[in-house]
Amino acid sequence: MRQLAVLAAFLVWIPLVIAQETERPPIIDMHLHASEVNGPVDGGCVPLDSFPSWDAKLSPTYSFGSFNCANHLMAPGTSEELMTATLAAINKFNITAVTSGPPDTVDRWKKAGGPRILPATDFDAKGPAPEELRIWIKSGRIVALAEIGNQYDGIPVNSPSLEPYFALAEELDVPIGIHMGPGPPGAPYLGTKEYRARLSSLLLLEDVLVRHPKLRVWAMHAGWPLADDAIATLYAHPQLYVDIGVIDFFLPRTEFYNYLKRLIEAGFENRIMFGSDQMIFPGAISAAIKSVESAPFLTEQQKRDILYNNAARFLRLGHP
Repeated sequence: MRQLAVLAAFLVWIPLVIAQETERPPIIDMHLHASEVNGPVDGGCVPLDSFPSWDAKLSPTYSFGSFNCANHLMAPGTSEELMTATLAAINKFNITAVTSGPPDTVDRWKKAGGPRILPATDFDAKGPAPEELRIWIKSGRIVALAEIGNQYDGIPVNSPSLEPYFALAEELDVPIGIHMGPGPPGAPYLGTKEYRARLSSLLLLEDVLVRHPKLRVWAMHAGWPLADDAIATLYAHPQLYVDIGVIDFFLPRTEFYNYLKRLIEAGFENRIMFGSDQMIFPGAISAAIKSVESAPFLTEQQKRDILYNNAARFLRLGHP
């Protein structure tokens, strides 16, 4: 706990130092991935204009590159190139990022990225075990638990199997981010057979939040497309935050704006946080930022709240 307190105090002034090195105001990305790649990957164009349809008699497959949309994404050919390009993007846009991935990979990105990388770990039904996470937290190796991907295993967020993780996060006051939203189109047929869209409902978080009232939790992807469920849960549980990772650059722009506007107009502008969820595509970072900065219905204050202030409050980092 002492290490975490020292780290939190140290992080308060990071945005101040970074802001002096660039003309751009600071951004906090709550949803960055430190990943490994082996060869270039075509990510297609973003935002999408439409989603694919399949003939059920044929093998379910599609190429992101076949989609008809505006800006093309490509993943670099090597893990080193991916890290270098991603760090260049977060430096360019003055980003401090909650960064998850395999522990050794996150360690490498943290060493290269310095204070811009807030190390986290993702996990699913396969682990790691809570006691291993406790060691990483207490040593300062990670400062957040994210992204919890149990939705891909068909496991709802209120499953008893996740209780030890929530108890640990509440005990050590560690933020915890949970995948509650879209996978790739057709996810159950493309390698994640147990994925179910209904598990995106933020209403599934209610019992967890009541059992753990001091838990700092955010729902990644903001529960898209179940806006009514998201609004009901945010209303009933004022401690809950959401991020807009992937939906901000991937969805058809009108759909993303409609969803974001619903949350804003419902009164939750102070609990929506920016996330890129760039996966292995560094170009997604700029595309995600552009979608927020270009939103015609957002005031300048609302843009700053989404891009920085809300996350700074949630993470207890202070403000510039």
